[in-house]
Amino acid sequence: MYNAIAANKRNTVLIMVLFIVIIAVIGYLFSLYYGCIGIFWGTLAGACIYALIQYFIAAKMALALNGAKQIKKADNPRLYRIVENLAITEGMPMPKVYIVDDPAPNAFATGRDPNHAHVAATSGILELMEDRELEAVMAHELGHVKNYDIRVMMIVFGLVSAIGLLADVFLRMMWFGGGDDDTPPHPIFIVLGIIAAILAPLIAIMVQAAISRQREYLADATGAMTTRDPEALATALEKLGSVGSGLRRQNSSTAHLFFANPLKGASFSKLFSTHPPIEDRVARLREMGHSF
Repeated sequence: MYNAIAANKRNTVLIMVLFIVIIAVIGYLFSLYYGCIGIFWGTLAGACIYALIQYFIAAKMALALNGAKQIKKADNPRLYRIVENLAITEGMPMPKVYIVDDPAPNAFATGRDPNHAHVAATSGILELMEDRELEAVMAHELGHVKNYDIRVMMIVFGLVSAIGLLADVFLRMMWFGGGDDDTPPHPIFIVLGIIAAILAPLIAIMVQAAISRQREYLADATGAMTTRDPEALATALEKLGSVGSGLRRQNSSTAHLFFANPLKGASFSKLFSTHPPIEDRVARLREMGHSF
């Protein structure tokens, strides 16, 4: 467990470096096109500044994008007390608690470390789950907090959204303008723009998917160890599998934050799924249950 936490801290740095490298490559293509190396250095500096800002504000952005509203104990004593008791059990600071008004059952955690953590549950999961199952789901989310998954996943959120935006800007500028108003864009730069616009977001999504799947297994195990009740988490997953977990607000850049895949559409989920199959997670939990 401690090795996994240390690895997550290292991966945060690696992901931020990867982000800066991809942005620098896009900036270099800009500088080639316009014949100005200053564009490269400006883009690189901007990427570094953005990565630093993203470290501090990405959690709030993720909460806002998914319509999460912070609650106090009086607003929903059931959810708040479950999170509070789990935090006490784990010896962790109490995270801020949120509810997302959505009938789809799901939950997520975000933040940069246990001292700046946020956990959210949808109104759908509050209605669907029994107390024992809801406790298991929130223990899974606090597992992400304890394992520092939230920091890594927050950086990935920033990487996916920013690279997609910059790749789109890059393509538009390559298509509609060159270094000289009287000179049409060179075909090679149009090709490079198209390649960058296609590959950069795909690379970001692949990184997102790759780092998320193993973290879900780890958070399942951490949550089960906290509650000493892996069967409750297994039945919660089975319920989600039967009713679906796709949210009304579809946002692929934050999909990896959720307890179960929040995106609708089987083709997408199979191609770049940020979550392992529910059947596999349930099987692992039931196998883990034999050791209790």
